[in-house]
Amino acid sequence: MNKLRTREDLNHLYDNLIYKRDFLENHKAEEGYREILVCGGTGCTSSKSLEIVKEFNKVIQEHDLNTKIFCHITGCLGFCEQGPIVKVLPDNVFYVRVKPLDVYEIVSSHILNNQVVDRLLYTHPHSKQKISHQDEIPFYQKQHRQVLRHCGLINPEVIDDYIALGGYQSIAKVLLEMTPQEVINTIKDSGLRGRGGAGFSTGLKWELTAQQDNPDKYIICNADEGDPGAFMDRSLIEGDPHSLIEALMIGGYAIGSSHGIVYIRAEYPLAIQRLSLAINQARAYGLLGDNILGTDFSFDVKLRYGAGAFVCGEETALIASIEGKRGEPVPKPPFPSVKGLYDKPTCINNVETLVNVPMIIQNGADWFRSFGTKNSPGTKVFALAGKINNVGLVEVPMGITLREIIYDIGGGIKDNHLFKAVQTGGPSGGCISDKNLDTAVDYESLHNIGSIMGSGGLIVMDDDNCMVDIAKFYLEFTLDESCGKCAPCRIGNKRLYEILDRISKGQGEMSDIELLRELSLTIKQSSLCGLGQTSPNPVLSTLDNFEEEYVDHIVDKHCQALVCSNLFQYFIDETCIGCTKCARVCPVNCIEGSVKNRHVINPVACIRCGACYDACPVHAISRQ
Repeated sequence: MNKLRTREDLNHLYDNLIYKRDFLENHKAEEGYREILVCGGTGCTSSKSLEIVKEFNKVIQEHDLNTKIFCHITGCLGFCEQGPIVKVLPDNVFYVRVKPLDVYEIVSSHILNNQVVDRLLYTHPHSKQKISHQDEIPFYQKQHRQVLRHCGLINPEVIDDYIALGGYQSIAKVLLEMTPQEVINTIKDSGLRGRGGAGFSTGLKWELTAQQDNPDKYIICNADEGDPGAFMDRSLIEGDPHSLIEALMIGGYAIGSSHGIVYIRAEYPLAIQRLSLAINQARAYGLLGDNILGTDFSFDVKLRYGAGAFVCGEETALIASIEGKRGEPVPKPPFPSVKGLYDKPTCINNVETLVNVPMIIQNGADWFRSFGTKNSPGTKVFALAGKINNVGLVEVPMGITLREIIYDIGGGIKDNHLFKAVQTGGPSGGCISDKNLDTAVDYESLHNIGSIMGSGGLIVMDDDNCMVDIAKFYLEFTLDESCGKCAPCRIGNKRLYEILDRISKGQGEMSDIELLRELSLTIKQSSLCGLGQTSPNPVLSTLDNFEEEYVDHIVDKHCQALVCSNLFQYFIDETCIGCTKCARVCPVNCIEGSVKNRHVINPVACIRCGACYDACPVHAISRQ
């Protein structure tokens, strides 16, 4: 691998790669050339997608097709519900839920005889029509894949794939055609806001750091996403690691830093593996190190591992963790832009924020503002999860409504259940009811209805979810993740949880509702960092939108969703066949009855574990 010492070297490599790509594109269809892309994200690799790649290469070798058929992994294609996904180019055929055993049929039927394997195509849930092309699948039709533009297209483990699509051209443009202030002005003009949740102006943050008179500065990427159900940053790194590296380089040039750090959670082994490989490849090409592309700009990237502490999403706690200290926030000011890592000026952005940067440099601020809204331009990546048909990773323009995301992209609620709520912003966000489903997804609109954008977790709930239990769940998570440094968060949230726990057990009082509100507002106003300041949001939003459920728990001692175990009982009806399975799995022996006779549950002894409910073969056990 020869070093790219000048921009001409980079352009020469780009031209050669483009020539090879164009050759393949022009000759694939007519001469039998094919490129087979297999999703290599964490979700699909856990479902044996790497075995699928091995099987493809084995069958290709057996048929002596290795000079015309090329199979490799790619990043997450987003449609996790239908994985593992295999895409065949240039036919653009999109296969879903592929297994290693399906590989031989795809090769023998599709590759050798041009016969698409219908049974592996996506089936429209309503029309039952088989759909062969990705852009015709409803899940993709309202998406605008810019940040995810390379995921599902390039091999993330091959730097040449990234360069062939214009990779590292933005840093070349920056180093040879723009001053640091011009870079900052472009990012400011684009209106790019932090995708980590706060929505602060990225360009302004860069400018504040650049203004500090200090030769040693740091730019840090926060890749330690901690929201339950969130996997946006992980998927971006797994599918397009070089975009992040290039973005850090641009940011480093803009603020006057030669030190880039990616703070990534240790529980992301595949993302770490691919990012480490990408860093080594960039160094080998001379794109990281000293005198990059023949300029006087030097820059390198190092990895630092987080232990999954949610509080380390806060900037000062993250910095403390990198320094080897306990991950606790400190009061601001001074802000990290002034005094950050090792007391040096430091700029911190999350993965999604940074991956937007090379596109903005290449296409301009006006291009970025051409989608999204005036105050929230660009797109947002969401991890769509919960009680929804199309679980996956989606990228949508800012301003789209929650209803469009849930029903048009997400395919609606699973098993024909009724929609109840959607949680945006993770544990720091709020539960939004159906009355606000037509709210535009942007920073201000979500704030106005008691939620936040957050990093991009979007959890959908149905009529089987109890909102008291949901508030309790998120608050329990916050309690576990709190550093405990300040009393409002450490003590206040504990008291909030105790009140919720009493209500969920049927021991609450009507005065508890006002107490929850009062205590929540106190915690928000007096906590030290963003974790404590936003921790009561799930409580306040469920009170605002679902207060009747709290009243039901307190007054009627009843849980509508039959989730709170103290407020319902298991009952065996007359359809019981006396098979004794329920009695055999009961851990406390509270079920009585003889073979072929109806059984009875002792409600006093029952611990409501649900083992009998799951074991009954004729569904004779219900919750009441």
